Amino acid sequence: MSEDTYRTIVAPAEAVYTEKRSKFIAIALPVRTVDEVKAYLETYQKKYYDARHVCYAYMLGAERIDFRANDNGEPSGTAGKPILGQINSNELTDILIVVVRYFGGIKLGTSGLIVAYRSAAAEAIAVAEVVERTVDESITFLFEYPFMNDVMRIVKEEEPDILEQSYDMDCRMTLRIRQSMMPKLKARLEKVETLRWE
Repeated sequence: MSEDTYRTIVAPAEAVYTEKRSKFIAIALPVRTVDEVKAYLETYQKKYYDARHVCYAYMLGAERIDFRANDNGEPSGTAGKPILGQINSNELTDILIVVVRYFGGIKLGTSGLIVAYRSAAAEAIAVAEVVERTVDESITFLFEYPFMNDVMRIVKEEEPDILEQSYDMDCRMTLRIRQSMMPKLKARLEKVETLRWE
């Protein structure tokens, strides 16, 4: 993976793992913000209100520095950490994995719990569709209408996404492009007369 790409999942995925009659339901969810994480956790805690434990871990952002693991009443480090470990070993981000445990009457012990939570998380990741995305940046700028052709030539050659454009007295445009390609795009646009950044 290059500096400006990251791996995440496309859509929610679910897997079930059983160990000594305990049932572990693992749900992997694509998320972008802590608020989304909180909303999902609320939903699953209500949905599985009768479960013994609803444990989770998440990782956010391309830099992979915003993360959290929660054991939800399981012995410390036996649930959230193994789930987070699976997120890390698959180099994923913008992901939340919730593992719901229904106790089957047989204690698993610390090492048994770690294996069970890790396996459940791994199975959810295995059935999820993983994609590689680019880390993108956006810029907004203004320019006078007579320079439209100059700007459009650069846009056509550098191929950024056009997020917004308006043509009034001044033309305004917002572009998004992969982080590593932004310096070249900016340098070329700066040569267009009348162009100013917003």
